[in-house]
Amino acid sequence: MNPHDLSYILDTFFLLFAMTLIVFMVPGFAMLEAGIVRTKNVSAVLTVNTMIYAVASLMFLLVGYQLAFGGWENDSVSKWAAFLFQMAFVGKTVNIMSGGVSERARIIPLLLFAVAMAAVIYPLVVNWTWGANMLKGTMLDISSMHDLAGSTVIHSTGGWALLAAIMIIGPRKGRYVGSRVRVIPASNIPLVTLGAMVLWIGWFGFNGGSVGSIASKESADTVALTIMNTNTAGLAGAIVAAVIVYLQYKKFDITMILNGALGGLVAITAGADLFDIYTPILIGLIGGALVVFAVPFFDKLHLDDPVGALSVHLVNGIWGTIAVGIFTKDVSLAAQIKGIVVVAIFVFVVSYITIFLINKIVTFRAEDDEQLEGMDVVECGLEAYPEFRRTI
Repeated sequence: MNPHDLSYILDTFFLLFAMTLIVFMVPGFAMLEAGIVRTKNVSAVLTVNTMIYAVASLMFLLVGYQLAFGGWENDSVSKWAAFLFQMAFVGKTVNIMSGGVSERARIIPLLLFAVAMAAVIYPLVVNWTWGANMLKGTMLDISSMHDLAGSTVIHSTGGWALLAAIMIIGPRKGRYVGSRVRVIPASNIPLVTLGAMVLWIGWFGFNGGSVGSIASKESADTVALTIMNTNTAGLAGAIVAAVIVYLQYKKFDITMILNGALGGLVAITAGADLFDIYTPILIGLIGGALVVFAVPFFDKLHLDDPVGALSVHLVNGIWGTIAVGIFTKDVSLAAQIKGIVVVAIFVFVVSYITIFLINKIVTFRAEDDEQLEGMDVVECGLEAYPEFRRTI
């Protein structure tokens, strides 16, 4: 076997393994969201997550992949493995958005938006950053932005789409009473914990796989460093969130601790391959702290986000991309900021228009009495916990 064939086989296997870890994040999102929402909305959340994976992946196969990369050709690995790895990412942008509008969004309009995101919005962002780059040579060219696995390309993209959706759909019934924020407790904390930890594990494929190769000593070291740095940022995010909430309330809030970890993971995603082993501690600490302070900030603006996706994915997607420009010598901070701004304007504007138009055809928001009854009965006809008394 010649060296090229061996490299081809190893890297193909590596991408398929990484892709499997990323797809493993689908049940991670599903379990986290199912645990956060009330029992009367669990089946709807599970249905949405399952259908997003199916619809978004198929649309990326039919339309999005070619738009993003300009074709299927790939000499270094199997072109089918290259597609599957990229396909594993696409649904995450919609998962971020769907989790943030849980308990009041209907399934059909969410899936219509998933079609638009997977076929056009996300592929165009990928095209400009990781792909064919139709903006090359123009003043909007953002290909010099370093975003290893998508702090901006994936997490902020989903976050900007979520912000547009919340602004159109509005908060859950009863979430805000005047200036007071009504606490809506999670239904199943063990599921929240399981979901977050599954996401954490999946992140090793998310970031490690984005290195693209493991068939040489140098690339193997880069993959290992990337995964180590990814884990370190998650650890730091969890710890700082725990410390801050304890200092604030003299209590440990496991949901905030887990979101702190996820915030650290999002923040490190842009540059996990570039940092030394200590910088991710600082990036994760800042990421976890940002989550803790961003959650009440968004509530003050009456932006109802049950899972804290704006705080985790949008805020830390921005922070993580900026951090690369701050803590590395070879990446321009100006290029990082330019990339953030171009993606933000494009995704928010196009998502807002798309959701606005979908909402005119199929109403996104469930009626107040339907929210009271629960999306399980209204949308699915199947309750996740039929023996439990449903809460308002």
